[in-house]
This record gives sequence, C-alpha cells and structure tokens, in this order.
Amino acid sequence: MTRILNYKLKVKYIPIVVFVSILGTYIVATYFFEPTQSSENNVTAHKEFQVKRLNGYKFIKPLLLVDSENEASELSSIKQSLEQVIQEFKNKGVLTSASVYIREYENNGWCALNPNEQYKPGSLLKIPELITFLKMNELNPGLLDKKYLFNQKLETDKKPIYTTKSIQLGQSYSVRELLKYMIVHSDNNATYILNSIIDVALFKKVFTDLGLTAPDWNASDYPVNVKDISIFMRALYNGSYLTADDSEYATFLLTQSDFKLGIAASLPNSIQFSHKFGEAGDALEKQLHETALVYLNNRTYLITVMTKGTSFNSLPEVIKQISAMVYREMAADSQVL
Repeated sequence: MTRILNYKLKVKYIPIVVFVSILGTYIVATYFFEPTQSSENNVTAHKEFQVKRLNGYKFIKPLLLVDSENEASELSSIKQSLEQVIQEFKNKGVLTSASVYIREYENNGWCALNPNEQYKPGSLLKIPELITFLKMNELNPGLLDKKYLFNQKLETDKKPIYTTKSIQLGQSYSVRELLKYMIVHSDNNATYILNSIIDVALFKKVFTDLGLTAPDWNASDYPVNVKDISIFMRALYNGSYLTADDSEYATFLLTQSDFKLGIAASLPNSIQFSHKFGEAGDALEKQLHETALVYLNNRTYLITVMTKGTSFNSLPEVIKQISAMVYREMAADSQVL
C-alpha cells in the first residue's frame, strides 16, 4: 500500500515538475542565450554589449573588443566636470569645439563628450601606421632591421608646430629607428620613408579589422570622431590585435613621446603614460589632439581629447586642464591623492 501511495504521489506531481522545467528552460533561453545579430563590422550585439571579433581564420575568431552600449554611471561626475571646463574655454574664445573620450579599465566603463564631432586626426594616424609595421614584421620577420637611405626631404605645404628631432639627410635608418622617430619625435621625414614602403592594403585592413572605414590612401585627410580614433590605443592595451610582445613594444614606444605639453603637463612625474598627439588645421581653424593610456596604479584609463580653436598656442592648455581634471577624479577614486 505504501508503495502504491508513493507512486500516486509521484504521478500527481509530474505535471508540476514538467511545468517548472519548461519555465526554467524559457527563462534561461530568454536571458542567457538570446539570439545574436552581426553587422558588416563583425560586431555581435548581446543586449547591452557589442563584441568585436577578428575575421580571417578558419577555426577561431579572436576577441578584439567588448563595448557596453551605455555610458558608465560612475563616470557621470567626470563628464559633468568636463562639460564645465570646456564651456569655460569656449566662453574665453579659446575653443570652438572639443570632444573627450574616457575609458577606465577597472570596470571597463566609458563616457564621451561631443562624440559625433569630426576632426582631422593629423599625427594620431601614426598609431595605426605603427601597428601596421609591427603586423608587417609579424608576417615578414626581420623587416624592422632593414635599413633605408634618407636622400630626399618631404616637400609639403604643412608646417608642423610641435616637432623636436628629425632624421638626417644622407644617413641610413632601420625601420625600427624610423618608427621611433615617427612616434617619439613625430618626425614627418621618417614617416615619409615609412609611407614609401608600407603595405597600404594592410594599413587599410587595420582600420576595417577594428570596425572603422578604410581610409583613402591618396586623400589629404581622414575625418574621424573621438571615440573611433581611440580604438587604436584600446587595441594596443588589450593586446588583442598584435602579439602580446608587439603590443608591449608599441605602448612602451608611446611612453617615450617627447610632446611635453597637454597630458604630460597635467600628470605627476611618478605616473607613467603612453601617448601621441596630432595637429591639423588651416589659416582659419587650428586643431590639436592627444590620446593617452594613463597607468594609474590599479586603475589604468584611456583619455582622448580632440580640440578646435583659433590658435595653436592656446589649445595645449585646454588639453592639459581637461586631463588634469580627469586625473584628479580618477586618482581620488583610487585613493592615490
């Protein structure tokens, strides 16, 4: 009798068990295995996140970047402070426009001001050029040691303001040395030689691999916004596009940049940072930009500032003040100050 009763009880609860199982399966399928959507840029959406993966392999799809769709609420106070700083410079007539992108790597949160404004990146494009040559060396080991004779100066109407050191006519330089001059001293003569030997198709592929539009090699410029131009430093810090060793080498080289205005002037001497500046513009409008990875103890963050104004003399101070404010906020949260 006891067995019969136990059997009847089990039969009685079968519908409940089935219902609970179906409900649980529905919840798991809905919230954890939602169908994904892919775009031309190889971006997969997972509710509030975008995942960028690298194509070109048969059995793997390397992870490049993971982006939250929404700005981080913990960075809202920084954003408000930045808006005030920028408005003050506009009121003084120093700025006509400015954009800022910040990403902190403790929680991978980000925020951006005026993210859709287009700028001429200038020498910021030397970062993807550096990435391209390191990728070329991965494909053809020994390339960095090849030497090239500098026998003709670059002829251009552009007169860069912030230059420090250049290669010398009649001397030969290895690709590694040319890359150093291009990044550390922003030397356009070194860049001129590198441009003559670069794999243009691979250079364009660096952009498309990271989800950007391929640049026209023959165009005079490549209009870009602050969030998009930041993607090259992000790829280097993540070590997701080049090998780990090459990513480390590139970011180390960027720590040697001798541009001492802007972000460099805003940070304590004890803080290391990898950075690159870019200048552009014409007689009516000047543009100065800088992007940097700031290694603040356990809270590394990326900051990119792009500016437009009427004078190159004033724009470094804008970048300095914006960077100083961000550093204070980040350092306070990290209990560094």
